[in-house]
Amino acid sequence: MSLAKITQVSGRGVTVPGNDIDTDRIIPARFMKCVSFDGLGEFVFYDVRKDADGKDREHPLNDPRFRGATILISGVNFGCGSSREHAPQAIQKYGFRAIIAENFAEIFFGNSTTLGIPCVSASAEDIRKLSAAVEANPQTEIVVDVDAQQVRFGGQAIPVTIRSSARDALINGRWDAIGELIEGLPSVRQLATTLPYLAV
Repeated sequence: MSLAKITQVSGRGVTVPGNDIDTDRIIPARFMKCVSFDGLGEFVFYDVRKDADGKDREHPLNDPRFRGATILISGVNFGCGSSREHAPQAIQKYGFRAIIAENFAEIFFGNSTTLGIPCVSASAEDIRKLSAAVEANPQTEIVVDVDAQQVRFGGQAIPVTIRSSARDALINGRWDAIGELIEGLPSVRQLATTLPYLAV
């Protein structure tokens, strides 16, 4: 199994505005009782998307214009709070493939990278520009170019940054440490045959 080289992600976007959006807002703790991460997507941003009766509130993710969006746009310190890996898992299971924000909480950033979700940072001004384009035309195609560190949309381009180690892992297909271990299993077994203390 060879890991995908994630050099760019394209799709339509949706803006979830706000700063300091924490992991409890992304996936409330009561939905973390699952044995696997499957099914978490339906609960992403649940408490701000739904009222006490489970009916839809006014929220960008409930807006039919943005249904099927795969690129999430937000503000400062996205993914702060607890280190729960359920948050990026829920985002991925919902269908998001990349996140553009001003900056990210460090653990959230790392957990997202190991799922193959590029988290790129842009200036507040450029995020406003991107969000305005998406609001004006929800069908706007966005390209998050991890390799070139650029986001392109509607004939425009904005610079973005991503930590060099994460960029290297994504574009070279080394973003999933467990996947790398599994991929290297034949080599491990071969080496084990040469070690006398492992011989049966």
